[in-house]
Amino acid sequence: MLDLYFEEKYGLLYEKIEEGKCEIFEYHSDLGIVRHLFIKKPASVNFKGEVYYELVTPYGYGGPVILKCDNKNKKELVNEFEEAFMGYCRKNHIVSEFVRFHPVLLNAQDFSGCYDLTLRRKTTGTNLRDFEDPIKNEFSKSKQKSIRKSLEAGVVYRVTVNPDNLENFQKIYHSTMNRKHADQVYFFDSEYFKKLLHYLGEHVLLVEVEYEGKVIGMGLNFIYGKMIHIHLSGTDENFHHLAPSVMLRYALVEWGKGRGIDLIHEGGGKSSSMDDPLYVFKKQFGKNTDFDYFVGYRIWDEKQYKLLYHSDHAEIEKLNSPAYR
Repeated sequence: MLDLYFEEKYGLLYEKIEEGKCEIFEYHSDLGIVRHLFIKKPASVNFKGEVYYELVTPYGYGGPVILKCDNKNKKELVNEFEEAFMGYCRKNHIVSEFVRFHPVLLNAQDFSGCYDLTLRRKTTGTNLRDFEDPIKNEFSKSKQKSIRKSLEAGVVYRVTVNPDNLENFQKIYHSTMNRKHADQVYFFDSEYFKKLLHYLGEHVLLVEVEYEGKVIGMGLNFIYGKMIHIHLSGTDENFHHLAPSVMLRYALVEWGKGRGIDLIHEGGGKSSSMDDPLYVFKKQFGKNTDFDYFVGYRIWDEKQYKLLYHSDHAEIEKLNSPAYR
């Protein structure tokens, strides 16, 4: 598989959060293969007692992806997929879909003819493949300085693949979310963290930053192939002067560079603004690296959609947007 977000177990992990069931539609033809993983959830209204559905991408990234095809046949394969998937949707009472395409794999480009695309924002990351010294080339001068100060003070890190549990991480993460007055949707519960290890433990990369024997920062990341995705993190506010959030990134670069990792994907901000504070912070670890993050909308059954919502195409974003952080 191309990335963790396209694995069925990843979709199963988010069934409860997305309030639906994970399903996979895989289209095979002489031209190639298209795989599409999504969450099927009941629409907000029904029609004459019949239940209809909307499709959404599990938390993160995804969308339809071409697994096998010659470049010259991609457009024709996508046209075939579109026709087949429309039939699947109508047969299964699916009226509309919201997709968050993968910014690194660029699958939005392949399916631009199927969906109404919107460039939601930029994402960034640290390029390990193309720089001999990613810290020097990708990190800002101020973050490089913070690393030197932390190391001189005696800060160390530990990286664990497939940890036994995430109880300590959950504590420091929730503490951080409370400190930042984060929306409730970001407070993943104990069940989520247990399921995460159950379904995807081999892809979980836990980083702990310590000072004088005390953990002052923890990062929960996904590793898949040659890519690391930064997922969640938490820090102890009493040790802000030791820059634990910066050291979490430093640890990933040091660990990943020697293990053939090509990219540490940070993600983006909370808005489309290039001045978004979260994006500005993340950009300090990827000065030369960014990606376009597209979302896509599609009404698969126009007639039924109008009967359900008495509205037009623009209504999709309003109906779906609260669920997409």
